[in-house]
Amino acid sequence: MKPQYFLIALTIITIFFIFELFSPFLKPIIVALLLAVATNSLNIYLKKYIPSPFVSSTLMTILLTAIFFIPVLYCIFSFASLINKIDQQALISIYNVTLEWVQHMPDDFIFFKDQLNSILGKIDIPESIQKLFSIGAFLGKNSAKFIIDMVMILIFYFFFNFYSTQLSHYFKEAMPLKKEDSNALFYESSNVMSVVLYSILTTAIFEGLLFGVFISFFGYDGILLGVLYGFASLIPVVGGLLMWLPVAIYEIFAGTIGNAIIIVIYSLLVISLIADTFIKPIIIKYINKKVVKTPTQVNELLIFFSIVAGLSTFGFWGMIIGPAMVTFFISLIQLLKKFSDDFYSIEQTMENRK
Repeated sequence: MKPQYFLIALTIITIFFIFELFSPFLKPIIVALLLAVATNSLNIYLKKYIPSPFVSSTLMTILLTAIFFIPVLYCIFSFASLINKIDQQALISIYNVTLEWVQHMPDDFIFFKDQLNSILGKIDIPESIQKLFSIGAFLGKNSAKFIIDMVMILIFYFFFNFYSTQLSHYFKEAMPLKKEDSNALFYESSNVMSVVLYSILTTAIFEGLLFGVFISFFGYDGILLGVLYGFASLIPVVGGLLMWLPVAIYEIFAGTIGNAIIIVIYSLLVISLIADTFIKPIIIKYINKKVVKTPTQVNELLIFFSIVAGLSTFGFWGMIIGPAMVTFFISLIQLLKKFSDDFYSIEQTMENRK
């Protein structure tokens, strides 16, 4: 046997056992690595003003915790607490009021009336409450696992940032590519992933903050609804509608029609029109100009479907893994396009010489 074949076989066997060894931590490692790559441009920008890798990595970890993990944990615990406090009589009362309101709808809306009656006829309040309690138990059971995963991700994220320079140089040299091609692949993938991550966070934080602060004046949990609005805003076109419409309908059933009108007008005018259409692109452009050297345009619909696919395949952390895999694929396609362009230019040069 040739020595290189023996080394290849030994490497494959070693990789298998390494995979088995770190399999319990594989998902946190992958998520932390993808987040570190996506925020690499911000890390480089931060190191210009903070030379200490330890301080800059600590600040990056704290920032990630404050922006992403703390709001998510708050949502999980709020939902679990809210489900456990469900008042069955109140739900039955709301159901009866809704049924009565539908029955008194004018015959001019007979189609909608029949459809609503059909939907309400299929609702079983006790069964629905039982399902909600099951969801609450599921959240309580899995919240501990989520916290452990979150802590592991933050630990790995810190070390990936701390050793970012050494790791990037090592993997670039280990790749069977030219140095410039390795640099192009790394920076292109980091750049595209950065644009996606910053776009997601900017949209979620900015619009969630606008809705959460506003809705808190009506007695709602502004933090919870703001975080939920942030996640909903990732859905193109109808994202915000999924949040403010149920709240407005609830206000109508509660008899405060004026509040419902104010919520609808604010959501459509301030968030959907002014914030989403005019202010959000300016903020993203500013972030890309200051943090990302070569901004890349990524279709919002592609981001949304990659998040949905990631969630359905990898669970909660799929909302990070999904977009990262898609953006890395885009980077590979762009690198392949560069290779094809270079190959075409070489062919053209040879043809001209002939």
